[in-house]
Amino acid sequence: MDSFLIAKPVRVASIDIFRALTMFFMIFVNDFWSVSGVPHWLEHAAASEDMLGFSDVVFPSFLFILGMSIPLAMESRMKKGETKKQILWHIVVRSVALLVMGLFTVNLESGVAGETGISKPVFTILTLFGFFLIWNVYPKQEGGKKHLFTALKVLGVIILGVLAVIYRDGEGGLFQIRWWGILGLIGWTYLLCAIIYLFLYKNRMYLWIAAVLFILLCIAGSNHWLGFFHEIIPGNGCFHAFTMGGVLLMLLFKRPETEVNPNRKLVITFVAGIGTLLLGLLSHSFWIISKIQATPTWLFLCLGISLLTYAFIYRLTDMQGKASWFDIIKPAGTATLTCYLLPYLLYSIFTLINLQLPEVLLVSPVGLLKCAVFSLLTIGLTALLVKVGVKLKI
Repeated sequence: MDSFLIAKPVRVASIDIFRALTMFFMIFVNDFWSVSGVPHWLEHAAASEDMLGFSDVVFPSFLFILGMSIPLAMESRMKKGETKKQILWHIVVRSVALLVMGLFTVNLESGVAGETGISKPVFTILTLFGFFLIWNVYPKQEGGKKHLFTALKVLGVIILGVLAVIYRDGEGGLFQIRWWGILGLIGWTYLLCAIIYLFLYKNRMYLWIAAVLFILLCIAGSNHWLGFFHEIIPGNGCFHAFTMGGVLLMLLFKRPETEVNPNRKLVITFVAGIGTLLLGLLSHSFWIISKIQATPTWLFLCLGISLLTYAFIYRLTDMQGKASWFDIIKPAGTATLTCYLLPYLLYSIFTLINLQLPEVLLVSPVGLLKCAVFSLLTIGLTALLVKVGVKLKI
């Protein structure tokens, strides 16, 4: 994958583009809060609502493409001669980084009390400053500059530490684990799935068994069979099932073309997508469609959508050479973490300068166009930051 995971893996156009599209839509739907009259089918469904909103499809798509990236990233490190112990350390470090960032973002969403002495926009900017100090891609240097970069990372750790200590939410609560946030959920999912792949990649049957076990765990959670072990891993294995689905598909696409030609790979992916969708429709007799409850029905439907979407993108880009059609959003697929965090910075700046948009831009359907423009603006700023050497890598 990109800087979200492991440095310089093999680039696959369809994976980068799928990730970029997912990030574009993630920023797009996350901006709906600023617009009134958004059609309900575009929004997230409520916890007890039996519905699949467009917004409910975005996160599982990212988890799926995360899974497709794991074999490529792991293979890249193995080719460099890294041992399993070294790769395991990288997996743990990256997962911890995502968990830390997830905790900070989810605590910020609960507000910042005035007693901290810092407004929420300033608190957010300082938090992001700490993130970039610690996890920015610094150029390789020796001597004084190397020590300078180390000092900047230490400064970032100090900033985050102080912010965590002084933080109080809107009701005076301390910095705490809430629901981990999107980045934290990605961190937990990546941690377990990457470790499973690291030790089982030579035996695909075991990887299939792992994927099935995650699905069974999801079913058990939805049926309230887990008791004390409910949510022992976030989503009761549902999130991990998305990622393992991506891992298994990547194993198909990694096979030599002499073994499985591109057209056959495409057909297999399409059939798997249709089959998974049908499984989702059948499972609707037992469970509602709910992202918040992480039901098996939501899992099967979104996994089927991800498979079919990837099949379409693969044919368009890797087989027909149309990757350039997506150049405008390409930075979102190669500097994904930077792109994801930028809206937090932009919203904070807009609040500090008291930016007021015309009312017509805050009401659907024009407001939806504004959300799309904001997403493109974020991606454009990501590209500019990368050009000047600012890019997160964990």
